[in-house]
Parts: sequence; structure tokens; C-alpha cells
Amino acid sequence: MAGTQDHPAEFRHIDDMPWETLRFPGQHSKMLFHPRPERPTEPNAGFVRYEPGAHHPLHRHDFAQVWYVLEGTFRIGERTIGPGTMVNHPDPHFEADLSTETGGLMLFVQYQGPTTGKGPIYDGRFNMEARKPLSEEDLKV
Repeated sequence: MAGTQDHPAEFRHIDDMPWETLRFPGQHSKMLFHPRPERPTEPNAGFVRYEPGAHHPLHRHDFAQVWYVLEGTFRIGERTIGPGTMVNHPDPHFEADLSTETGGLMLFVQYQGPTTGKGPIYDGRFNMEARKPLSEEDLKV
């Protein structure tokens, strides 16, 4: 195809970076790939670790995402899921309330919504210095 350039594969390991503070209580992340000004369409792709008792409320996103449960048991809305479960959130979507008594680990891939064109947000969500109270979170995006 004229005007396109092939790009080599990129490799990162879960140990390549430290755990970062994620926006919701009891959640930490390692997004091994994430959007940046020079690479705005790169997905948020990496891991979210949940402490026992971690949770988040119902909220909305315009991007799309896929989760894969590696460890633990999670209550998402009215459903209980565990290891080996994949969850697809097309764009736009409401993300049901989530909680876990066991804690656990999920692989996350958040990407630009094919219908909305809206990308995932990394800065101020996955790399927070400190969490804001849930009452101050914008749960619509």
C-alpha cells in the first residue's frame, strides 16, 4: 500500500514498570502501552491488580475495551466471573459496578472506539499520584 510503513513488533514484560495508582479504590495498574502525544491511537494495554475489597461504581466510557480475568473472582453487575473469563465492552458503554472479595488480576486492552472515534484516557487515570474521592470522579467518561 502506498504511503504506509510497516512497524516492528514491540515487546514489554509485566516487570518492565512499577505498579501505578489507578483511579478507583484498591486498584493498581501497569499499562505497558498507552496513548501519548506522539502515539495518540496506541491502546491502554496492560494489567490491573485488585486488592481484596476493591471496587468501582457504574460509569460510562466512549472508548472500547476488553478484559481477561487471570486471577480472582469478581462481581460485575449481577454476574460473578473468574479466571478464563473475557469481557468485551463495545463503544460507547456503561461499565457496571465491580467488586471483588478475593482480589485478583486482569489483562486490560482499551482502544479507540470504532464508532465513536474516542480513545482511552491514560494520564490522570492510570498514573495518579493519589486517588480522588469517588464523589469527585467524572463517571461519565
